[in-house]
Amino acid sequence: YRDPESRQLKKLSANQFMDVWAHYDKDGNGYIEGTELDGFLREFVSSANATDISPEAVTDTMLEELKSCFMEAYDDNQDGKIDIRELAQLLPMEENFLLLFRFDNPLESSVEFMKIWREYDTDNSGYIEADELKNFLRDLLKEAKKINDVSEDKLIEYTDTMLQVFDANKDGRLQLSEMAKLLPVKENFLCRQVFKGAAKLTKEDIEKVFSLYDRDNSGSIENEELKGFLKDLLELVKKDDYDAQDLKAFEETILRGVGYDKDGKISRKELTMILLTLAKMPPEDEQ
Repeated sequence: YRDPESRQLKKLSANQFMDVWAHYDKDGNGYIEGTELDGFLREFVSSANATDISPEAVTDTMLEELKSCFMEAYDDNQDGKIDIRELAQLLPMEENFLLLFRFDNPLESSVEFMKIWREYDTDNSGYIEADELKNFLRDLLKEAKKINDVSEDKLIEYTDTMLQVFDANKDGRLQLSEMAKLLPVKENFLCRQVFKGAAKLTKEDIEKVFSLYDRDNSGSIENEELKGFLKDLLELVKKDDYDAQDLKAFEETILRGVGYDKDGKISRKELTMILLTLAKMPPEDEQ
């Protein structure tokens, strides 16, 4: 991580970052954890330190203290392991590549996410293919930096890297759940405890959810608003692996269950029925 001559920290390119990731995520499960994390921390400290320290010089006691401080600072979701977004915040990265992770600017809601999905899934295939992803990344960098100085070669490198990072099933394109990891929202409001188990839903809770998804204040949830709501709902059920077909099937099931009137909208009354059903579901660990 440090230039041997100047002792300055080197900024990693997208390809170098992936090499680092592949080196430490030895089992390929998408996390650096356990002995992988220990090995990473030992080598990171010895490499990032201005003086030459061998990885072996980091004692077990030092390692545990370091791990505790390190995880407190960088383990954003507090799961005891490092994912690829967390690693990107830690390592000295090429600025443009770092911008692609949108650390300082998560989306406000899944409604916004579904609008972006519709804009870039130009062939309506239900996937973001490589060329569509490249267009998305180009526009993202333009918006972030207000300039057009990213070369085509760099864009191809970024696109390939992002596919390596987020294409979990390795089919060469991004499905909904994979794109959702690349483009996270601030919070899935439906994951709050009030919507789980036996908690009592108040009229205020339901009104808050309705206003969260009724972005245009039309008095109903429709189009991308409806898709965004269903995406958040689907994440409670399917968690990390779902695609556009799952969303479509889920939409038909949910809407059929509330006597949906086929006008492409959800009213407050229909939303209330869905949320009450959700609140009655047992917590995951009891299912």
